[in-house]
Amino acid sequence: MSPDRPVGDLFRRFRERLTAEQNGLGSRPVTGAGRTDSGPAPRPAARRRRGGKGGGEQLTVPPAEFTSYYGRPVLKPPVWRWDIAAYLFTGGLAAGSSLLAAGGQLTGRPALRRAGRVGSLAAVGASAYFLINDLGRPSRFHHMLRVAKVTSPMSVGTWVLSVFGPAAGLAAVAEAAPRLPERGVPGLARRLLPPAGHAAGLVAAVTAPALATYTGVLLADTAVPSWHEAYPELPVIFAGSALASGAGVGLLAAPADQAGPARRLAVAGAALELWGAHRVENRLGLLSEPYAEGAAGKLLRVGRALTAAGVAGAWLGRRSRLVSAASGGALLAASVCTRFGIFHGGVASARDPKYTVVPQRERLDRAA
Repeated sequence: MSPDRPVGDLFRRFRERLTAEQNGLGSRPVTGAGRTDSGPAPRPAARRRRGGKGGGEQLTVPPAEFTSYYGRPVLKPPVWRWDIAAYLFTGGLAAGSSLLAAGGQLTGRPALRRAGRVGSLAAVGASAYFLINDLGRPSRFHHMLRVAKVTSPMSVGTWVLSVFGPAAGLAAVAEAAPRLPERGVPGLARRLLPPAGHAAGLVAAVTAPALATYTGVLLADTAVPSWHEAYPELPVIFAGSALASGAGVGLLAAPADQAGPARRLAVAGAALELWGAHRVENRLGLLSEPYAEGAAGKLLRVGRALTAAGVAGAWLGRRSRLVSAASGGALLAASVCTRFGIFHGGVASARDPKYTVVPQRERLDRAA
């Protein structure tokens, strides 16, 4: 480029030439304002093809493919590992088991109450492990308790877990009261633990809905396309999955004659879960694809089949301990498949740029 030639003039000439080529005018290169060089015209960038009805003009520009942005992904995929997907399952299991325990407590079914309390304590312990393990440094969990931010699902979930965990633990420990000696300090604990356990079990049951659904709100609050767009359905799916998994614990551990609340809980949970999964796979348009393809699609299909089998077995095998236990195992496995399927579907939508770019362009077109 010569120093005496203005940059703006060169840019204007380049733009005029590019416009002429795209329009198929076959114009000669522009050398200045209103002047052209002599010589053959350049080959048009587009040729008219006749055929069909009316013909048409086809540009030689290749179709755009959404692959990257200057060699980088359009959206950074979640850094969460498999332990967060496991945390989604164990958190819902803890919430559903505590509701099951409260139902057994209020209806006078000690075996069902015991199964729910023990299952809730085991699940919330596993949840704490998975959550802290994902943080990398356990001290970071303590940092989460420095503030309470209502607008942050992570902050709300941390405080809910902090309230739910001790209550579920006290309720489960109270189940060991009948085995303590009747005299001395153990005797005092034997008398005080049952009422304390009843109160703690109700506290855990009250906070259980928040524990079961906040993870769905947390996922929908991210920029991951298929999670963010499914914000109405994810809490419903997670609530249904929590109820179904809690019912699975009751069907596995309680006698068939005390498992009535567990069967009703299974029906309610399956209805919510299947309705939400159907909406997610059909309402979101393009963003429903990640939930129907690949690992996510396989997991969600298996989860639906196991949920239907678990509910059917729970009611058809009301008098069979073996069939009830098998139904409970199916419901637990269905909850695992559902949580991991939702997790993998969101990750897949973040890795493919089209799930970010195409919906954005559609929103711009609608706004225009």
